[in-house]
Amino acid sequence: MNDTDQTLFSEELDAAILALKDHYPDPHAVVIPALYVVQDAFGYISDEAIIHVGDLLGVPAAEILGTLTFYTMFRRERSGLFHINVCKNLSCHLTGSRDLRKHIETSLGISVGETSADGLFTLGEVECLGACTESPVIEVDGEYHFRVTPEKADEILEIYRQRAGAQRPSPGAD
Repeated sequence: MNDTDQTLFSEELDAAILALKDHYPDPHAVVIPALYVVQDAFGYISDEAIIHVGDLLGVPAAEILGTLTFYTMFRRERSGLFHINVCKNLSCHLTGSRDLRKHIETSLGISVGETSADGLFTLGEVECLGACTESPVIEVDGEYHFRVTPEKADEILEIYRQRAGAQRPSPGAD
C-alpha cells in the first residue's frame, strides 16, 4: 500500500470515524480515536489520511498533525506487523534499556526506525512509557512488558512471531 491508498477510504471506514462523533461532545475530542481507526486500517497514518480525517471531523489538519506527532503510539510511516517501543528515559536507562535495545536490534537485524526483513517488527525508541518502577520497559502495539531482560525480550519476540503465524492464512487456503 502506498500513501495514495489512504485517500481511498472506504465508506465503512468513514462511517466508523463519523460514528465516533456520537460519543464525544466536541469534534476535537474525536481526533485520537479516529487516528486509531485509521492506523488500524492502514498500519500508519499518511498526510492524505490527516487531511481526510480533518475534513470528516471539521478539525484543521494542522491540529491533527500536532496530535499525531505528540503521541508515540501513532506511526507516520509504514511499519511491521508489530511495533516495538523501547523506553530510553532515566529509570529505564539506568536499569539497562540501552543494552536491551541493542539486543533487540541484533536479534532482529535492524536498528531503531527500521523494519525486520520478515516484515514482522519495527523498532522504535521513546522518551518515556510511564512505568518507571517496572523498568526497563518495552511496549508492543499497546501491550507493556516490564522488567525486560534480553532473555525475556527473546521470549516476547517469539510470542509475537507465533501471533503473526496465527494471523497469516495457510498457503492455498481460501
